[in-house]
Amino acid sequence: MPARRILSLWFPRLGAERLMRRGFGAADQPLGVVQAQGQMQVLSSLNAAAEAEGLSVGQPLRDAQAICSGLLTRLRNPQAEAAFLGVLRRWAGQFSPWVAEEAPAALLLDISGCAHLFGGEAGLLEAAEAGAADLGLTLRAGIADTVGAAWALARYAGRAAASHRSGDAVEQEARATRSRAVKRRHWERGGAAPSRVSTASVAERIAGHGKAHAALAPLPVAALRLEPALVEELARLGLRLVGDLAGQPRAALGRRFGKGLVLRLDQALGSAAEPLSPAPPPRAFAVRLTLPEPIGLAEDLSAALDRLLPRLCDHLKSAGLGARLVRLEAHRADGTRQGIEAGLARPAADPDRLRPLVAMKLPEIEAGFGIDMIRLEAIRTEPLHDRQSTGHLAAGQAVSERLAKSTAMDDLVTRVGARIGLEAVTRRHPGESHLPEKSAQVLGAAWSDPAGHWPRPGVPRPLVLWRPEPVQAPERPDIPDRFRWRGQDKEVTRAEGPERITREWWLDDPDWRTGTRDYWRVSCRDGDRLWLYYGHGAEMSAGWFCHGSFC
Repeated sequence: MPARRILSLWFPRLGAERLMRRGFGAADQPLGVVQAQGQMQVLSSLNAAAEAEGLSVGQPLRDAQAICSGLLTRLRNPQAEAAFLGVLRRWAGQFSPWVAEEAPAALLLDISGCAHLFGGEAGLLEAAEAGAADLGLTLRAGIADTVGAAWALARYAGRAAASHRSGDAVEQEARATRSRAVKRRHWERGGAAPSRVSTASVAERIAGHGKAHAALAPLPVAALRLEPALVEELARLGLRLVGDLAGQPRAALGRRFGKGLVLRLDQALGSAAEPLSPAPPPRAFAVRLTLPEPIGLAEDLSAALDRLLPRLCDHLKSAGLGARLVRLEAHRADGTRQGIEAGLARPAADPDRLRPLVAMKLPEIEAGFGIDMIRLEAIRTEPLHDRQSTGHLAAGQAVSERLAKSTAMDDLVTRVGARIGLEAVTRRHPGESHLPEKSAQVLGAAWSDPAGHWPRPGVPRPLVLWRPEPVQAPERPDIPDRFRWRGQDKEVTRAEGPERITREWWLDDPDWRTGTRDYWRVSCRDGDRLWLYYGHGAEMSAGWFCHGSFC
């Protein structure tokens, strides 16, 4: 069985070059991507022009701007960079079908049995770098028998270990001083500062079969994927190269520096296994129907939908999923296309539930010169739980509930939401608060279940609530015989109460600055039934207010 061969693809300027591909900044303008780290902002990615100015990844933004006043910056978007790395993973599939992502800016490929297609490993490596250059990306690659060795060659091949001697070495100076020294050398020498990207030859970045030890020996210990603090500690002891570590007893290294160092060393040299798991390709739930002749009648579109829906639902059921958003695309004979989308309040994989929603929007499709292909896809899916384990005692009840279960309410929400939007369809749920205005909350009907139980207060509560409105009445706790509210004089014929409610002391609610409230259910001579309360005045003066109506 041939030995496994691993190719590591590292994109050292991925964040900055992604922005440059989108037209942000010029090639000769310094560009840096900034991210928050603790209480300051640091550089997470730089383009070649920024590195030529002496800037480095991990440098504080304030220091970088002091060195390069023309630095152009943008905040880092980790989600966009991860999506771009996913695109590069699909691009790397031309070199091997076994591709894994290594966040934030690298790929790992198992190229066993693939190199001969490109004229050997050197030809494959050159083809990968040429393809990346065509995309406007900087790429460094390494090939070895192990993941750790390929990772090390891609990043550290041709780079010497940093000096840790005491004295006047620039590396011993503070970060800001070291940055100024780099810039000073740049101006004194009249050229660009050395690039942070290795310029090792192709032969230096390929370790032959069983030659990982010889290839890694001259590399710095940071090539073993160690923490910076551990690298510094090893350097103080004179262990600056991988070869220095490889000659040390494993037991002594494990006792002094922990098992992590020994594991990384063994993984790089092939003594410990390190699996490579490829990223699974995204599964698309889509079906299409290619027509021998273009169609344009509504009946033909409906007939095509009837043929596509059962096939799509079969794919969804086989995966245990239900569709939440369905898209139908009509490809016209002139090369254009038009699509319609239908959302569901609950995931479904039943053609009878999906068809009315899609058919409702079929009149929006314009046939033009005719439609020769129709594609139906479930864009957003969710797990569909059709079965639930239960004990013997609850088996009968579970069967009864399943038989009595109806999807009529979900279908109603879906149909209404298809016309006015699912966000506009809401339902009320009980809230976890004893305050009247917080006793209920509004939730989206498509993303919530009906309330199974509504807690009932000990006394009646009004059906309509509003923000407390001031009432003109004597400032005393006793219910008044007359009061004035909304410009009208009211005469009390009956009053029930009081019901005392206090505020939530752990929250600062501006509406409850009147302090403890005594609520009364008041019937007026003109027929109004109001909910009045007397605020005892915690942060505001005491007085009467109207909070709701029973009618």
